[in-house]
Amino acid sequence: MNNEYIKKLEWRYAVKKFDPAKKLSEAQLSLVLEAGRLAPSSRGLQAWKILVVKNPELRAQLRNASWNQSQITDASHLLVLCAKKDIGEEFVGHYMETIAHERGVAPETLDEFRKSILHGLSAQSEEEKKEWMARQVYIMLGFILSACAENDIDACPMEGFDSKKFDEILGLSREGLESCVICPIGFRSDDDSFASLKKVRFPKEEIVKEI
Repeated sequence: MNNEYIKKLEWRYAVKKFDPAKKLSEAQLSLVLEAGRLAPSSRGLQAWKILVVKNPELRAQLRNASWNQSQITDASHLLVLCAKKDIGEEFVGHYMETIAHERGVAPETLDEFRKSILHGLSAQSEEEKKEWMARQVYIMLGFILSACAENDIDACPMEGFDSKKFDEILGLSREGLESCVICPIGFRSDDDSFASLKKVRFPKEEIVKEI
């Protein structure tokens, strides 16, 4: 395909070796974070948070909790995408207040929507809620990866880390959060051998079925 966006997706890959000397500008970082903020979520709840880890000492600790993978410390920035551990009346109420403010409507007009959300949440077990919230975070990750590719920023989505140790190091439990996936962002090293490898994807006929 000759589409410019598709070319960007063909260009991107999960970077194995970042150039630690190359840093994102504040404008580039803001763009990536805004793409994450604008990602869709179920019922628009946005039950997530993006942690931007810049502190070198913290990142060294996190590298130890990531089987010593160099991307954690060498990328320009490390994004830790987290899900909220508890979504209850307080959080849903805050969401309703935000809707009312942004759309200029009376809060009471949202009562049925609020009740519907709370009813749905009450029908889920804690494990079901955890899995559901993690899936929302992965939607945000997709938007971040797409924004990076579109703007010639490298990224590496990673599940290879000890989430419990990350949560402990970053104090996430105190904030009612838990880490779901991490994404170092920055710029590939010139000697990352993976950059020159042909992208391997199954053909469209194996992936897409029209019915």
